[in-house]
Amino acid sequence: MRKLSPAGQQVVNDLAQRHGFGADAVAVMLDGVMNGNGSMAQFSHHEFGGSGQWMRGGMIMIGDMFNNTLKGRIDALCSELSTLVASQPGLIQTGSFQSQSQSGNLGSQQQQSGTGPVGPVSLFVPASGAGPSGNWWPQDLGWPSSTGAQNNVRYAYFPQSHRLAIDLNASVTVYDTLDHQIDGFSQQQSAGGSLTFSSQHGMVAVASLPVVATSGTAAQQTTAPKPATEPAGTPGTGSGDVFAAIERLADLHGKGILSDTEFNAKKAQLLSRL
Repeated sequence: MRKLSPAGQQVVNDLAQRHGFGADAVAVMLDGVMNGNGSMAQFSHHEFGGSGQWMRGGMIMIGDMFNNTLKGRIDALCSELSTLVASQPGLIQTGSFQSQSQSGNLGSQQQQSGTGPVGPVSLFVPASGAGPSGNWWPQDLGWPSSTGAQNNVRYAYFPQSHRLAIDLNASVTVYDTLDHQIDGFSQQQSAGGSLTFSSQHGMVAVASLPVVATSGTAAQQTTAPKPATEPAGTPGTGSGDVFAAIERLADLHGKGILSDTEFNAKKAQLLSRL
């Protein structure tokens, strides 16, 4: 779970006291509600009767299935956490991770949030390179046209500057999207599943894009979009650039973002340019 800010810890403590749970239990449930995009939560904590699931609207399953009093307390806590998460910019994603077709008004929706129970104060300590509003992407990228999240991966897409920010386990990488017009993202539903996007060029692996910045460092490159691919032997494609790209691919492959097949195919493509 992301590190709570002092204000966020105070909110968790207040919720714990109000609902009669420990602060650790409330933090676990907060993480579950965040992962469920504010509408559901999967959790596991002894104060909640072990493992269970909550869905907005009153559907609750817990190990102590006949303890209706505990179910009511959990529902009240989750409902309040759902409202709290919705008040935090960037925590609730519109649409699904696979599609951003309904997220055109995302910016205006998020700019209006942050005025809920905790006001404009962020629940979490901003990630390295995050802007003053607590957004996890580098602040000089501006506001994304769409965002999404699934499992431990988040993305933010900035079409005007041709940038894509990916947050994997609190490590932010910024990519140059070249001439791609991205209209959807997907992630394989398996351990080490790779991240891809769809554009006018078809399905493309995120790892095939040039890396502009890592670890939340703001992008410095603002060049005009380039062709998505370059033929073998293109002038200006130096061996150093190729080997650097292969090293980056290997790093992504080691993190599980890129599958074995995708890694080997892209590596062969890069080596053919030498």
